[in-house]
Formats: sequence, C-alpha cells, structure tokens
Amino acid sequence: MTTIPTLSLRSGGAMPQFALGTWPMVGDEVERATASALEIGYRHIDTAEQYENEDGIGRAIAASGIDRADIFVTTKFNRKWHADAAGGLKACLERLALDYADLTLIHWPNPDQDLYVKAWEGLIELQQQGLTRAIGTSNFKATHIDRLIAETGVVPEVNQIEMNPYYERAGERAYHAEKGIVTEAFRPLGLDNGLRDEPLAAELGEKYGKTPSQILLRWVIELGAGVAAKSGNPARQRENIEIFDFSLTSDEVEALSALQAGPKADPMMDSDTFGH
Repeated sequence: MTTIPTLSLRSGGAMPQFALGTWPMVGDEVERATASALEIGYRHIDTAEQYENEDGIGRAIAASGIDRADIFVTTKFNRKWHADAAGGLKACLERLALDYADLTLIHWPNPDQDLYVKAWEGLIELQQQGLTRAIGTSNFKATHIDRLIAETGVVPEVNQIEMNPYYERAGERAYHAEKGIVTEAFRPLGLDNGLRDEPLAAELGEKYGKTPSQILLRWVIELGAGVAAKSGNPARQRENIEIFDFSLTSDEVEALSALQAGPKADPMMDSDTFGH
C-alpha cells in the first residue's frame, strides 16, 4: 500500500498531501469511489456542500472500519452561510454523519455580498469549539486573504486553488509561502484542455515508467503543494497515488511549469465576480 506524505498545518495537524477529489460524483457512485479509495490507502477525502455528495461519503467512511481519527475530511460551505458559518458547517457534518471536520474551507469569497470576513470569524470560533480541526479558504486571492488577516489576525491554514502546468500559479504560491499557508491544487490534470496529451508529459513518463497523468501529479508534489484528484475508477485511483516512488529534477519541473499556455490556460471564473 502506498504511503502518502503529510503536510503540516499551523494548528498542529497533518494533512495527507494527496486527496480524493469527489466532484461531480454523487450518490452510489461517490460512495463506491470513497470506499475503494479508502481501501487502496487514501486517507484524505475532499468534498463540499456544492458537490451534493457528502451523504455518500459519510456512508463510505462509516462502513470502512477505519478509525475516524485516521481519515482526514475536507469540506466547504457556500455563500448562503457566510453570515452563519456555524449553520453551514453543522449542515455539512450532519450530511457527512461526522462529529467534526478535519478542514473546513470557505468555498468562495463572494465579495459582492461582503460577508467573507464574517464567515472567517465564524470559522475561527468553530475551530475553537472543536467542530473543525483546521480552517482555510478556497479560491481566495491575496487581497481577500490580506483582509481576513488584517481584520481577525488569523491566517488561513490552506488555500485551495486551481493549479496545473497550464495555470501554474507561481505568484499565488509565493504569497502562500510567505504567509505560511499550504497551497492545495484542484484540477491538477486540467479540464479536457489537452494537458495530458502534452509531449513533455509523455516524454517524462517514458523516462520514469509513469503515465503522463502521474507526471503531472508529481509536478504538484515537487512544488510542495497538496493535491485533490478525482477518480471513481479503482485502477486509476491507485495509479494516481503511485507517484511517491520517483522525483522530477528541478529542470523538469521548470519545463513543465513553462507549459503555461496563455489561451490554453483553464482558470476558473474570477473569484471577484464568481462564486456559489
């Protein structure tokens, strides 16, 4: 069984560096996917209110026979809860059938309603109450995080952002490192935009005896970030985490980063104007 490294969080916890991403799986599909991932050796499951799959994940965790303390669960709440973070997290926990989350994120800043600082204040209180072990953000820009810090004095432990060699986020990663924030990548393989067909990924895969996808996932690991990758296929789940037995050189990491492709880049909507 593959041993997945962990990343240290400011609160003292350890977050498994590789998570099972679960969007857009729901119902029986996500339950089966979570069950197989846990059996294979995953110990970090990433979900969110918006994914509408927390119930299936909760069923798989309950049936796994694995000690709850050994499974790291990340969830996120939507904009409607920014004025009531306690209500948002408690609803997530009820769907998951869990007593606490390991990491809770504000899914989007939604600056149009100007409540993300209030949401952050709520998360700080919930962490103090033990309902979530760690707290962080998702899709937040430096300007949003700076405001959280200025108004509360508390720095997010994690910021989850889209990140892959077409959208490599050097500026964001540098900012996170300066603040002591763990970067966690979603969409590490792009989104049907040709990233997995890049000749460089195939070339490096041939060199290391790995698939192009494994090369792209290892790129994230080499940059010191966490990563959430979705798959409901047990064989692919196993393949995705078999990336801790080799390393890319610094030149290879730089070459992959240089794929950042302008019109090929696939960022999410601008978090100053988009968010659920």
